Amino acid sequence: MELKANAALIIIDQQKGILHPRLGRRNNPQAEERMLELLGHWRRTARPVIHVQHLSRSPDSVFWPQQPGVEFQQRFEPGAGERLIQKQVPDAFCATGLEACLREGQIGQLLIVGVATNNSVESTARTAGNLGFDTWVIEDACFTFDKADFFGNARSAEDVHAMSLGNLHGEYATVVSSDQILAAEAL
Repeated sequence: MELKANAALIIIDQQKGILHPRLGRRNNPQAEERMLELLGHWRRTARPVIHVQHLSRSPDSVFWPQQPGVEFQQRFEPGAGERLIQKQVPDAFCATGLEACLREGQIGQLLIVGVATNNSVESTARTAGNLGFDTWVIEDACFTFDKADFFGNARSAEDVHAMSLGNLHGEYATVVSSDQILAAEAL
């Protein structure tokens, strides 16, 4: 893979609320560490970073604007010159100006990390792919939670994560690991 000089790193919903215990058991306990490694690399190489913040419409959400869960985790606070996109639905492109921002910056390659794999990450990656962006999802820099399927069968966070990545890979995005991204960059 070739990482473009202006490839954008899109970090989705790294807010305090995502750490709330009521969300249940999750996978990829090292995901934040991988996100921070990528963020550090993006900052060192002066590539664009876009932070996505969810402002829920639902008062019982961990991302409801009237409580601390909506705030960014301190380690994911946007830096100087980094873009902030606020959304009210899972898809970071829906009614946010994200596409216009990318087109204006002539950014065609997107690397997506964050949460939840089967929710905001998947919906954002699907739209990015449908809009023609060269879209990459970094599988070890995303995570999700245990979830029941439509028929009420309990599915582990690992299974939900794997199925979501399977939905994306090859049709909407290319799924890779953070090591693959950083190794390609070192060449």
